Amino acid sequence: MKKLLVVLLSILCVLTLAGCSNSNGGGSSESGDEAPAKTTIKIGGSGPLTGPAAQYGIAVKAGAEIAVEEINALGGIQFEINILDDEADGEKATNCYAQLVDWGMDVSMLCVTTGSSLAVADSYQEDGYFAMTPSGSAPDIIAKGDSIYRMCFADPEQGVAAADYIAEHGLGTKVAMFVKSDDEYSTGVAASFKEEAAAKGLDLMDAYNFTSDNATDFPAAQFAEAEVVFLPLYYEDDTQIIKAFQDAGLSPIFFGVDGFDGALEQEGVDVAMFEGVYYLTPFAYSAPDEATQSFVSKFVAKVGNNPNQFAADGYDVVYAIYNALVNGGATADMTKDEITPIVKEQFKTMSYSGLTGKDMTWDASGAVVKDPLVFRIEDGALVAAN
Repeated sequence: MKKLLVVLLSILCVLTLAGCSNSNGGGSSESGDEAPAKTTIKIGGSGPLTGPAAQYGIAVKAGAEIAVEEINALGGIQFEINILDDEADGEKATNCYAQLVDWGMDVSMLCVTTGSSLAVADSYQEDGYFAMTPSGSAPDIIAKGDSIYRMCFADPEQGVAAADYIAEHGLGTKVAMFVKSDDEYSTGVAASFKEEAAAKGLDLMDAYNFTSDNATDFPAAQFAEAEVVFLPLYYEDDTQIIKAFQDAGLSPIFFGVDGFDGALEQEGVDVAMFEGVYYLTPFAYSAPDEATQSFVSKFVAKVGNNPNQFAADGYDVVYAIYNALVNGGATADMTKDEITPIVKEQFKTMSYSGLTGKDMTWDASGAVVKDPLVFRIEDGALVAAN
C-alpha cells in the first residue's frame, strides 16, 4: 500500500509541475509547437448601445470602427476593436471591463458616458491599461491616474466658453439656466457657467433645477424676462425646454453645449424648432473640408444618418492612439504592459489634428487642449458662429 501511495504521489507531482510550466506561458504547447504570434492590437471599450442614451454609444462605436477600417487598410499596425454595451450603467460597465480583459484588450477607449467611465477608471489605472474616453467629460475621470486621458472638452471648460461667448457677442445679459441636478454632466457645466457669468457681468436668474423623475412641464413663463436660456443638458431635455418656451409664445436665444448634438437627428421632430439655437461642439458634419466629408459619407453609409461629435470623438481617439503607437515604434506582437508606457510617453509631447480639432495636445493631467467652437443652426444646418 505504501509503495502504491508513493507512486501516486510521484505522478501527482509530475502533473503539477507540468501544469505550472504551461501556466507560465513558455510559448510552446505539449507537443512542442510554438504558440501563434500576436498579430493585432486589441482596442476595447464600452458605451450605451441600447437604452435611452444609445445614440451616443452607437455613434462612438461606428466612428471608431471607421477609423479601424481605414487604418487596417494601410497595411501597417492592425487593430481589432470591441465596444460592448454598458447601457450607460456603472455596474454593467464593470462587467464589460472584465469581459474585455478576458478578450485580451491591449489599449482602451474607456467608456462613452461619464458615469460608466468613473465606475471603471480605477480598474484601468490599477491594471496598467492606457485608456482615453471619447466623451466622458467629468474632470474626476482623468484624475484617476496617469493612464487615463480624454478626447472631449471637460464640463467646466464648456461652461466657461459658453459664458464668454454670450457676453462677448452681446447675445443678452438676462440669462436663465435649466439644470438637471441628478446628472454630473449638467451640474458640472452649470457650476462653471455660473461662476464665469458673474465674472462677465451677466445677470443670471435663479436656475431651474429638475431631475430625471420630473423632466416634464418646464415652467417657461417663469423666465419670460430671459434674453438667453442656457441649457447645460443633453438634447432630449433641451428639446422639451425649447418647446415649452415656444408653446408659451416666448423666443429667447437658446445656448447649449455638446450634449445638444443629436437634436437634429431625432425622429419625428421638426428641426425648424431649433432655428437660431447656438451650441458648443468640436465637430460639425456640414464642414466642407475633405476629411470631414469623407467621414460623413462613410458614417451615413454605415449608420444611415449624419454623424455627431460623439462619432467624431470616437474616430479621433482611435487615430490618436494609432499615431502614438506608430511614433513610439510599437508592434502588434507587444503585450499590454509593453504598449502602455509607449503610448503614455508619446502623449506627453505629441500633437494630433483630426475631426474634432487641429494641433491637439494633452497636458500632464490627460486633458486635451483644443479650441472650443460655437455653431448656430440655420435652415436646419450647422453654421460656424465663431
